[in-house]
Formats: sequence, C-alpha cells, structure tokens
Amino acid sequence: MSLKDKISKKTVKIGIVGLGYVGLPLAVEMAQAGFNVTGIDVDGKKVSMISKGKNYIPDLDENTIKSLVKDGYLEATSDFNIVKNLDVIIICVPTPLNKMREPDTSYISSSINSISPHLKKGQLIILESTSYPGTTEEIILPVIEKCGFRVGEDIHLAFSPERVDPGNKGFSIKNTPKVVGGVTKKCTDIASLMYAQIADEVISVSSPKTAEMTKLLENIFRCVNIALVNEIMILCNRMGIDVWEVIKAASTKPFGFMPFYPGPGLGGHCIPIDPFYLSWKAKEYDFYTEFIELAGKVNQNMPYYVVTRISEALNDVQKSINGSKILILGVAYKKDIDDLRESPALEIIKILKERGAHISYHDPYISEFEVEGSIFNSQHVNEKMLEEKDCVVVITDHSNVDYNFIAKKASLVVDTRNALNDFDYGNIVKI
Repeated sequence: MSLKDKISKKTVKIGIVGLGYVGLPLAVEMAQAGFNVTGIDVDGKKVSMISKGKNYIPDLDENTIKSLVKDGYLEATSDFNIVKNLDVIIICVPTPLNKMREPDTSYISSSINSISPHLKKGQLIILESTSYPGTTEEIILPVIEKCGFRVGEDIHLAFSPERVDPGNKGFSIKNTPKVVGGVTKKCTDIASLMYAQIADEVISVSSPKTAEMTKLLENIFRCVNIALVNEIMILCNRMGIDVWEVIKAASTKPFGFMPFYPGPGLGGHCIPIDPFYLSWKAKEYDFYTEFIELAGKVNQNMPYYVVTRISEALNDVQKSINGSKILILGVAYKKDIDDLRESPALEIIKILKERGAHISYHDPYISEFEVEGSIFNSQHVNEKMLEEKDCVVVITDHSNVDYNFIAKKASLVVDTRNALNDFDYGNIVKI
C-alpha cells in the first residue's frame, strides 16, 4: 500500500519528535483524528507523564490525553528505534539563539542524526521547527542522502511551519491554515495530504525555503510593528499623550491600520528569536536586514525603559529602587499561560535586583522560577502584602487577577499592559 493510501485510510503510523508546546498539541490533534501517534522526546519526565495520561500543556485537556493513551492512539517513548516502525516523522524541536544571538540548530541536527539509522523507504519526514530559509535542505536533506536514500523517490521531505499561539482559544491547529513546502512536488503533495487530515486548509508552496521564509515573515511583521508602537509609546510619554488612547482612536479607521500594542518587551518562542534567524542568514548573501536589527534593538531595550519608569515613579514619592519592596504581577510572557520563555519579566527582575530592589512576584500560572541563581516563589496577594510594598509592577495582565483590588490597596502601581485602564485612583503610572 502506498504512503498516500495509508494516509487516506488512516493506517499510517506517525511519530512526533519533541513534545513541547508545538509537538504535543500536534500529536493530540493527529491522535484525535484517528491516527496512531508516537511522541518521541529525550525528556523522560515528559514521556512518563504522557504514558500515564498526564498533561503539562495548559491548552490541552488532560482527560483527552488520558483517553487517547488508554485507547492506544497516543503513546510516548525516548527510544528512537521506534522510527523503523513509523511512516511519518514530524520534527518539532526548539530552535533558540545562542548568547551571540546566532541560530542554534543543534536540536534539529541531533534529531535527524538520531532518526537516520532507523529510516526506511517510503517514509515522510517533515520539519516544523522555525529556522532560517534553507534549513531543511542544508541540515536534514544531506543526512538522508548520506544514508543512501533519494529524496522525492525513496523518502519524502518537507517543511511546514508551526503556527501555535499558546493561550489563544479562537485558533487551533484545525482552523489555522497549514503552509507546506516539499523538496519535490511529490514531497509537497504527500505532506499536504497528511496535514489535510487535521487542518481545514492547507497552502502548498513551491519549496521548503518558501515555507521557511513564510514563517519568518509572519513573525518579523509582528516584531517590527511592536517595535514601532513601543517607540511611539516612549515618545508619547515625553509629550504627555496617552498612547493607549491614540491606538484606540486609530483603530477606528476601517482600512489601512492594524493595531499593535506596546509592552515591557517581547517574549515567547517566536517573535524575540525568529527574526534573528533571517538577519543571520542574510549576511551570507551580503545583505543586512536593517529593519529587523532596529526592531530588535528597540524591543530588547524595553525592560530597561520599564525599570526607568519604575525609578521615576518611586522618585516621585521620594523613594529609590535601592531598598524598595517591589511586587511583580505576572511573569509569563503573555496572559493566561505558564510559559516563561524569553519573558521580559525575567530581565526586568534581574535589573531591579542588580539595583538593590527586594523582589517578590505573583503569577497564578507559574509557582516557581529562577533568575541569576535566585529562586522565586509566587506569593499570595492580599491587603497586608500590598500595604507592605513600595511599588507593584504589572508585567503580565492575567485574566484572573483582581486589578481593581490591587489598584485600590497598593500605594503605587506601574502598569506596563494598560491592565488598570478602567481604574483611576491617582496611584497608577503607565509606562
């Protein structure tokens, strides 16, 4: 039976390498569609949790995972030997930046090197990890060919960028269009057929490079526009203008304007990282992506700007950062999730600590984390606690935080998210 027939009849066996915020939701979606799915991860804790039907991704329902495991549609392992029994292998591993802000593709390389000894004819390999244009053909393709397989004939290879938005209840894998680009047309057709089983719409493009660039453009668009509105916010502050009121008014225009909102800095697995993959690769072509570099500079400086505003707010009440008791509200990179990756809260806390502040935090989704060797635990917010703090700083505007209570009881609040816009108690400072 051909691979296409197996996909259409749902007898194809699927492996997902990397069971994080991208891989596990994809594995669950495919298992719910009736496919037998094996998650592969070197993290034994994740494998153990899935095997027991436990969940560690907030957007997923634990009962769903438990049911899929019980019924045999979903399993997990750390053993790459399973690859020889699979028909489709999808790689969903991290692609961070190193300390020099250069791409770290070591997780991709490690994955394909672990997979390659177990490859067989007729398989489909798809990379979903975001990277620079050329990654699929420069890193994965040579390993497959070194094993003696002809891509497009013996084994099929494609790239399809993940479009996961943690915490977004409106868009899922099913109703978010899937972009697919294969090394050959046959690769594209087979990979597109695979995703058509779980996604309402599949967009086929001419090559993996095109698909890789598509993902980068999506996130660069957001990065640049967020940098623009952050810069406008800083100017508005100097001019005595409420930038949030400006954005609200500009948003009434029914054409030619899309609202973006300022904040304490960028966080997450995409926007703070992905643009630099392209700026790094562009240098190979003697090209410098000046918009990306400038946007990166503006956004990376936002935590320092927030600390400056905290310092100014404290100064207005005859206090300094040094020795002040500061409560951070929300440390996740966005509202209503437990994800700390690249969160601006971490840099803000680091800077405040260096300047002598005594830091505590509250986040209903994150009970503990570490910054520069210091362990922090989420504190319960009550009236007595707020009275003891010199300043409260809103970094993440979680839906289940009572900001009205905080605005009433805190002596000073620095709001980086406009979370307290509905309250006017005279103690609120916007960034």
